Amino acid sequence: MKKFEKLTGLVVPIDRANVDTDAIIPKQYLKSIKRSGFGPNLFDDWRYLDRGEPGMDHGQRRINPDFVLNQPRYRGAQVLLARDNFGCGSSREHAPWALDDYGIRAIIAPSYADIFFNNCFKNGLLPIVLDRATVDRLFRETETTPGYRLAIDLAAQTVTTPGGVEFRFEIDAFRKHCLANGLDDIGLTLQHIGEIEAYEVRRRREAPWLFGRS
Repeated sequence: MKKFEKLTGLVVPIDRANVDTDAIIPKQYLKSIKRSGFGPNLFDDWRYLDRGEPGMDHGQRRINPDFVLNQPRYRGAQVLLARDNFGCGSSREHAPWALDDYGIRAIIAPSYADIFFNNCFKNGLLPIVLDRATVDRLFRETETTPGYRLAIDLAAQTVTTPGGVEFRFEIDAFRKHCLANGLDDIGLTLQHIGEIEAYEVRRRREAPWLFGRS
């Protein structure tokens, strides 16, 4: 998992509440369990004017020019600005995979669906909660300022605007540690590889019949 420390990234606004995971990555793309390759299908139903299917050449599809991800000013965005209850719906982990594969590293919203919120941390994305008034302000500034970027500092737990206005966010200490060190559940387990291997050796000695003949 990629570490998250500091980021100064272009902001893209998704000005809709209750964006569910099927909107983030439609169900037909869930056949793959690889973590990569979902970026072209992020917000697929909104991003294209025709229906997408796995294996299609997405470069040949009809683009929706009105959707924000297709507007030149938001290309290369790394910070997603959202409204209430972002990531609601089914618990698919493909949603943070698609966001990450597109290049999004952080999300800012007033609230999230719990499972999506947890899945973000497990996949190296930072979901930041700021109050509605602050999010409203960031939407206004993003929409009126081409090239609008926010500076995010995980260690300091701050979001800073181009004008130097700083907003503080809260984050659980354990999740902060995992993001800062690039540790997902597997990475956390591998920190104890020596103890795991020692246990396996001891267990094989104590109960060899469990392991069959070698």
